[in-house]
Amino acid sequence: MKKAALTIRHGMTMTAVALAAGLFSAQAHAADGLDLDALIAAAKTEKPINVYDSTGKIVEMAEGFTAKYGVKATGVKVSANSQLEMIIRESQAGNVQGDVALITDAPAALAQLLPQEFVESYLPADMVAKIPVEFQNPLAISTNANVWAYNTEAYDKCPVANIWELTEPKWKGKVALVDPLTKGTYTDWFNQMEKHADDKVADAYKTHFGKDLKTEEKSASAAWIKALAQNAPLVTDGDDPVAEAVGAAGQKEPFFGLLSSAKFRDNEGKGYKLGICKDLNPWVGWTYVKLGLIATKTQSPNAAKLFIHYILTEEGIAPQMKDGKLPTNTDIKMPADEPSGLMTVADRLFAYNSSTGLDDFDRREEWQDFWRVNYSK
Repeated sequence: MKKAALTIRHGMTMTAVALAAGLFSAQAHAADGLDLDALIAAAKTEKPINVYDSTGKIVEMAEGFTAKYGVKATGVKVSANSQLEMIIRESQAGNVQGDVALITDAPAALAQLLPQEFVESYLPADMVAKIPVEFQNPLAISTNANVWAYNTEAYDKCPVANIWELTEPKWKGKVALVDPLTKGTYTDWFNQMEKHADDKVADAYKTHFGKDLKTEEKSASAAWIKALAQNAPLVTDGDDPVAEAVGAAGQKEPFFGLLSSAKFRDNEGKGYKLGICKDLNPWVGWTYVKLGLIATKTQSPNAAKLFIHYILTEEGIAPQMKDGKLPTNTDIKMPADEPSGLMTVADRLFAYNSSTGLDDFDRREEWQDFWRVNYSK
């Protein structure tokens, strides 16, 4: 592995090799104190900033930041894949347009953006005690969840008790999820299961079938992924089609599906009937992180730092909390009216472990090929 230096603006340097060893979960160094007034004053002397994020809520967040501090910020909705390409090209051209990147593709950021110093991680000093160490370097502003969901109009309770049921004839062609060939977080999830929780997948098999799993695959996780792929699931280009297939009202035999917790807002907006499968064995869903990074060549470093500070506050992250995004700042509590009810099952989510983030990235193509070979319509 290439030993590319990772330089953090507030003074921390480590290598890509150290990242691979999981050392990036160590506490990021910050200044002894944060003079917020001085940071605001410095930010006001700089050019307006643009903030990239994969959710449209960034527009509202940037507007709130501008109104609060009098420092102009514009939110730009950009997919994680497009963010990667834009950040690299802008830096290489010396023409940074995206000053702050809120990116959900943590493995790619660890492998491509941070080692090459296209971006930096900044942890405000007054947030050190509030952000758990595993989210500090690089800085994660939130954890996002994908959950298994069912149609509450068609079923009195979740019709599935164990993930292995989804590999059986009853659910052939009736499970919907985002195509793992189009979204890296899904193949990251495959790798995370195999690396950190393969025993849980094997235990779930024994619980459901009453016998130990025997497979020619290299892991229980691979065996389950293969069996799911071969059971003709509906794969889509995003969460919206999954939400519709599962939650649309008036269905006699709706799909069972895996989708972002953010889509539960469609229960009110579109009259959907989405419900979290709260007792699914071994997990009701899984999480991934959203990093908050600053373009190394930004001409507005203080404004960018101020924005990072803002989104680590309840006021700043609130628009995304409404979509079930869990802030990493432990002082912040989720709103009671969050549509999915995610907090009631937060302890039953398979949590992303960033210690193998680089391995997740390195094995994406392998997992995509594995899915492609086994998938049947």
